[in-house]
Amino acid sequence: MKRIIKRLSIVCCIVMAVILVSPVFSVKTYAKELDYIHEYTITAEVMNDAKVKMTYHIDWEVLDSTSEGPLEWVKIGVANKHVTNIYGLTSNIKSIKYSSDGGSYIRIDFKKNYYKGDRVSFDFEIVQDYIYEMNKLKEGETVYEFTPGWFDDIKVGKMTLKWKNDKAESWSPAGKVDDGYLTWEKKLGKGDTFTVQITYLNSAFNFDTSKTIVQPEKDYTGLMMFFVYGTIIALTIVFTVFSTYKSRYNNTANMGGTTKRTVKRTKVVYYSACPSCSAPKKEGSDNCEYCGRSLIQSEEVLEEKEIKELDKSLRSNKNNEGLYRFTDSSNTYMRVHVSHVYVPTPTSYGAYHHGHSSGCACACACACACAGGGRAGCSTKDFYNTGLKLRQLQLKKSAKK
Repeated sequence: MKRIIKRLSIVCCIVMAVILVSPVFSVKTYAKELDYIHEYTITAEVMNDAKVKMTYHIDWEVLDSTSEGPLEWVKIGVANKHVTNIYGLTSNIKSIKYSSDGGSYIRIDFKKNYYKGDRVSFDFEIVQDYIYEMNKLKEGETVYEFTPGWFDDIKVGKMTLKWKNDKAESWSPAGKVDDGYLTWEKKLGKGDTFTVQITYLNSAFNFDTSKTIVQPEKDYTGLMMFFVYGTIIALTIVFTVFSTYKSRYNNTANMGGTTKRTVKRTKVVYYSACPSCSAPKKEGSDNCEYCGRSLIQSEEVLEEKEIKELDKSLRSNKNNEGLYRFTDSSNTYMRVHVSHVYVPTPTSYGAYHHGHSSGCACACACACACAGGGRAGCSTKDFYNTGLKLRQLQLKKSAKK
């Protein structure tokens, strides 16, 4: 039994190492340089109500406008959702607003698109709340802990944080005092972060105990769950790597091939209520939540030539379940399923083929950095590889009869 446990421990260590090492080679090595930020400056001032007014200045250069399209908008990470007084300060900003899509961001849409070689400088202002913790390090003192939004896929030539040095008792790390401000300057690589702490007496401003950050108690359940799920993910990665190298071996053995994408579109009609127990259909469910009966009344595979005929009866956007709804019936949808079939072809020499797919926690699964901020120009892409163009699903003002 001890021998089995020892072997399992060794396997777990190996797979965890794969988890830690694989992102280094997969992301750092193959990620394309889309943008570069020359300057990223935040000027902060604590107000009497303990909120912090922050002014951002960013000088952004587009390095590649072909892979992911031109620079159309950006998302800059902020501390949390408690953001007010959001204002654009430069004339090149078309719109600016808070976005909770994948985190806490300020989304800025520009008045024009920017292409390779273009540089855009823009400024905006926000008021941030809920970023201090009372009695954190010492009774009677309040600490602001602030990490500026970072960029997973973009290097920053110069990150500058200027925090007004009014009533500050101490700060960390060491920064220089310049013209009434505490100033820190850093050069940031992809995904690099920088955190500062500024300490005040509780009497310095009108701190609100209900807004203080509460540090959660230590709970090792999450660590155990991370280990369990990490092991599962690692085993999946190992299997994927093994399959990849097996495929590459087949290529070198005159067994090279390609993949062929097939798209299956199915017209699905649902019952409005369960035919067995009459319970109403729950949104997003194919089966009755009470008796388990299927709620699908009929399914019909659509041919390619039928798609054009259905243009005028399809809505232009999907619902939460990924189905395109027909406008003439609330219970009729079109389901799109994409599959890739391996097609072997004879080759004279061994060849290595690789594809590209993109995805992150952002809405359009393109160039925006999941953790702290980024950009996207993805309106012309078909990121879900359905092959179904938006123009085929838009309601036409004048349909052919």
